[in-house]
Parts: sequence; structure tokens; C-alpha cells
Amino acid sequence: MSQSQTQDDNSQNTLDPNWCSDALDLGLDYGMQTVAVRAGQHRTDEGEHSEPIFTTSSYVYQSAADAAAHFNGTKTGNVYSRHTNPSVRTFERRLAALEKGERAVATASGMGAILTMCLAYLKAGDHLLAANQLFGSSIGLFNNYVAKFGVEVSYVDCFNNEAWANAIQPNTKVIYCESPSNPLAQICDLGYLSQLCKANDILLVVDNCFATPALQRPLELGADVVIHSATKYLDGQGRVLGGALVGSDTLMQEAFTVVRSGGISMSPFNAWVFTKGLETLKLRMQAHCQNANQVAEFLVNHPNVSTVHFSGVSDHPAHELAGRQHHMKDGYGAIMGFEVKPSSNLDEKSAAWHVIDSTRMVSITNNLGDAKTTMTHPATTTHFRLTPEARAEAGVKDGLIRLSVGLEDVDDIIKDLARGLDSL
Repeated sequence: MSQSQTQDDNSQNTLDPNWCSDALDLGLDYGMQTVAVRAGQHRTDEGEHSEPIFTTSSYVYQSAADAAAHFNGTKTGNVYSRHTNPSVRTFERRLAALEKGERAVATASGMGAILTMCLAYLKAGDHLLAANQLFGSSIGLFNNYVAKFGVEVSYVDCFNNEAWANAIQPNTKVIYCESPSNPLAQICDLGYLSQLCKANDILLVVDNCFATPALQRPLELGADVVIHSATKYLDGQGRVLGGALVGSDTLMQEAFTVVRSGGISMSPFNAWVFTKGLETLKLRMQAHCQNANQVAEFLVNHPNVSTVHFSGVSDHPAHELAGRQHHMKDGYGAIMGFEVKPSSNLDEKSAAWHVIDSTRMVSITNNLGDAKTTMTHPATTTHFRLTPEARAEAGVKDGLIRLSVGLEDVDDIIKDLARGLDSL
């Protein structure tokens, strides 16, 4: 059951008012920006206009019987903030509305959301099939911990539909991908993967962190679960950590049980920050994409750049697919990878480091999705724990730089990148 809906009339469960009221009637089919600004909020008796922060660990009941009813499930409401919190619930409701999902479950971080997915939908003897092109920490989680508990894990090229089909086993329970991927911004054919999963009774889980619901809604393309590192664009200013899963009531109840039992819960303050971040998500993503398209054009035409990994480039193999899957016109995201050519006295890694170290404005950091442009060298940061063979399979070369294009004046971003590229 969705937290924003009452149960059937025949149910014995009594619902607290704060679990069913919403400041915006989603049945009236409002546009995305309206949903981003107003959905999910429950106003208290104080009549506040802005969403409050409920910094409380526990809740008070009217009587011993009332407390017992909350604990035994005959009355739905808050029990403990490790389970539920009004500030967290507002964020969950709003994100679910934006992703067109029935329910969202918030977590302490993006990796917490991925761990929750594994614990909720996999068990010993199952097979997890994932894309080669993933965030390094995701691969580390799958290989070092999920596999340790008896789950078989294998990887395929995210853009190779035939490889996905050939890698399915009788015990495959989850297909997991990022689209766009980290750090090469590669695109998966989500429609194809959805059909493949449905034909084989497999859950399709899509990390939508790079696109966000402003550009892409994987549930509408056939995915079963959407994963977010809310730390990135949902916040948009690099302030707090958080993650989320979005999907059906049934699947999210399984995820919620893991979060409740495992303590992977989001703090009320962080949830409030994310809720306010969602208000400007669409506007920010439009600006991010506009800047990224211009930066990509500069990089494509620079003589010291060998390859630009960005689906907004017209000759990118997934350019047409991205245009179909992303519902914002010319919205290809703002994350790209570009490979620097070696020079006469610098190898690929040294040339990439030279470009990074020559910047004066762009932030050298592993975070992304920030209002500030950021860059990192994946082979020695986000993917350094992978073996050289695994990095090669993921396309993470020594000359690769990952760039998260921010909201500064685009000419200033380009000038800063040119400092190092021009001097190679």
C-alpha cells in the first residue's frame, strides 16, 4: 500500500491523517514542475507553508492501546524515525510522484539504496546480471560482499543487447544497469531490457542518478525499480548524502523492511534538503544540459582530445536512443567522459593529470551533479580499486577524465578546460 493512500474500506487498519493527506491532489494531472514544488507535503495544524524538519527520534501515543496498535500494525503511523519520519516521507512522496512510481523508500546514501536493493531482491543461489559500465563502488559491493553471501554476479556490455540475452541464467533474478552510466555516460536500451526481463521473470533495476526524472523516467520505459544517489542532482549543490528506491508498493515494501531492519535510513535534515532540491530539479537540469552540450562541442573539436563519451554528440552510437528515452529536448545529461591524447613527453595518465591540474576554477573532486563543475580521473579515484582488466572492460582508460558540467557561465568552463588542453 502506498503511504499516500488509505487501505481498502474492508481493512482493519486505521490510518493516521498525516499518512494520507497531501498538499497537492496528484489525481488532477499536474505538470512536472508543479509536482516538484508542491507534491508530498502534509501540513500540520500550524498551517506552515514551507515543509518543516521533524528532528525527532520517536513519537508520542495517546495511550498504551494506541502505542500497541501502532506497533502491531492495526494502526498505521510513525513508530520510530529509523522506520518513518514525516520529513523523510515528504521527500519520498515527492520523488515517487516525479518518477511516476507508487512509492519511494529513502536511504542514507546512494550506495545504501543499492545495498537495500540487493538485500531485498536477492538471496543465496540467485544470479545478478549487471552492466560492465558501473560506478566502481557498485562493482566492489557486488563482487566483494553480495557474492560473499552466495549470489552469483556477472557483467556484460551495457549497450550490447545480444550479450544481455545470452548472459541470462535460470537463476537470474535481477538485471542492474546505470543509464547513463558512470563514468562514460553510456545508454542502455531500457525498452529492450524491459521486454527481456518480463519474458524471463527478472526484475529490471535502473540507476537513474545521471538523468533524474527531469530527463528520464525508467518506470515508464518498463523498469521495475529506480535507484538514486540523491546526493547528486536531487540535491544539486553537494550538501548532503542520501539515496532512494522507487517502484511499486509491493517491491518498495520489501525495500522498506530492509531499511527499517538494517538502519539504512535517511536523516530528517537531509530529507528536507532533498525536498527543497527537487523544487528546482527540472530548471537546473535544463541549464546543466545546455552547458554540457556546448562543452561537448568544444571537446569534440579540440585536437588534444581523442574521444568524447557523451550521447549528446551526434555521432555517438547511442545518440538516437538517448533522444528517444530522454523526454527533455536536447537533454542528454551533464556528465561526460573525455580521453586526452598523450603528448611527446607525457603518457595518457600524465596528460590527463596535466589537464586536471591546469584548471583554476573547476573543482577536482569525485562528487558530481553539483552546481559547480567538477572533474576527476576515474582510473585513479572512483575506479582505482578495480583490477586493470576490470577497468579495461568498463572502458576506464588512463587518459579518461570524467566531467560533471555545472551551472557557471559556460564560456568560463570552456576556458578553464582549455588551459590544460591547449598546453599539451
